[in-house]
Amino acid sequence: DVSAIVAHTRDAVYLNDFDIVAVSRDKFEISSVAGEAGNYQISKVEFGAEDVSKGDFPHYMLKEIFEQPNSVRDAMRGRLNTEECTAKLGGLNMTAAELRDVSRVVLTGCGTALHAALVGEYLIEQLANIPVEVEYASEFRHRNTPMSGNTLVFAISQSGETADTLGALRESQRKGFRTLGICNNVASTIARESDGGVYMHAGPEIGVAATKSFTSQVTILALIGLLLGRMRHLSTSQGSRVIEALEALPDQVESVLKLSDQIRSIARKYVEAEGMLFFGRQFNFPVALEGALKMKEITYLFAEGHPSAELKHGIIALVRPDLPSVFVAPDDAVFSKNLNNIEQVKARKGPIIVLTSGDGAKQLKGIANDIIEIPRALEFATPVLTAIPLQLFAYYVAVELGRDVDKPRNLAKSVTVE
Repeated sequence: DVSAIVAHTRDAVYLNDFDIVAVSRDKFEISSVAGEAGNYQISKVEFGAEDVSKGDFPHYMLKEIFEQPNSVRDAMRGRLNTEECTAKLGGLNMTAAELRDVSRVVLTGCGTALHAALVGEYLIEQLANIPVEVEYASEFRHRNTPMSGNTLVFAISQSGETADTLGALRESQRKGFRTLGICNNVASTIARESDGGVYMHAGPEIGVAATKSFTSQVTILALIGLLLGRMRHLSTSQGSRVIEALEALPDQVESVLKLSDQIRSIARKYVEAEGMLFFGRQFNFPVALEGALKMKEITYLFAEGHPSAELKHGIIALVRPDLPSVFVAPDDAVFSKNLNNIEQVKARKGPIIVLTSGDGAKQLKGIANDIIEIPRALEFATPVLTAIPLQLFAYYVAVELGRDVDKPRNLAKSVTVE
């Protein structure tokens, strides 16, 4: 992890599998296990010691949550073409003809990256009208997945070193499919071995619980959806609306972060809860999964995420006065459906926390115990805005419980073993 050495040097050499290094005071030699001299390249680390300090924040996680206006902006920087109402992603290493021939997309990852991929499934299918499948990297690499010749695979990993995601990438390439990476480390193994990809530019993420990498990955998947969509059915006016929504996100994220004190007070109300349920629909179903994962990771509380409508299929048996339910319910096409599910929890005396937007707060008054209002946005852009309050909520619950937020028990930042 180069963040450990940037206070001393900005030069780094990234090793390949089975490389051996002999280091002395004034030189080093790299060879393979077989004894062959190793080829290497000295890379410049893009961030410095100030980027890996906590600054005025008590934890890295909180600092990284508050860096999201910039990390979302950097994920789009130089990648929006307002004249042609599309995205520019030269790192994909694919011609326009090759991109037009893509008939199916597979997104694979683990943990938070998998949840970003689930958002990406909705994004790409809506913007580009291409069938998308999301696969757990650990499952994808070990099963026979029938795929057509025009399938494009994306391996998503913040570190670029996740063992199962790397295994999925190699398995996909072994079967002859073009496999691209979405990662935050330009010199990582996934970045080096993939056929191309998109770099996140999120800066170092040191807290074990992923925060800004999630919103950066979702932003990049929106760019991919826009690029593929504009090559197909998406009109210039539709493309312009997508770009306007994306360009508005950094300022909207700033607005969401101003809710921090309100979210802290809500967290204090529920700190005695033994667990929580998270619900969402469509684009925000994966956000419910991600909110539950954040709560599990850093508070050690039981937490589950579900599509809201699944409440009736067994989950409602868990609802009780001491188990809060968190609904991600912006004022969108399925708000009335979410409202119905919220009323079912209310009827069974379950405490309710709702993230909403637009006119949602008016309709929820008297039903929800706590309402968090986010800015109104196009449906595809809402996951970036709804994820952040859930990150803050989990953070403040963990702090109230006295947990080690940046280094939760049993977890590692990069899972480099199976």
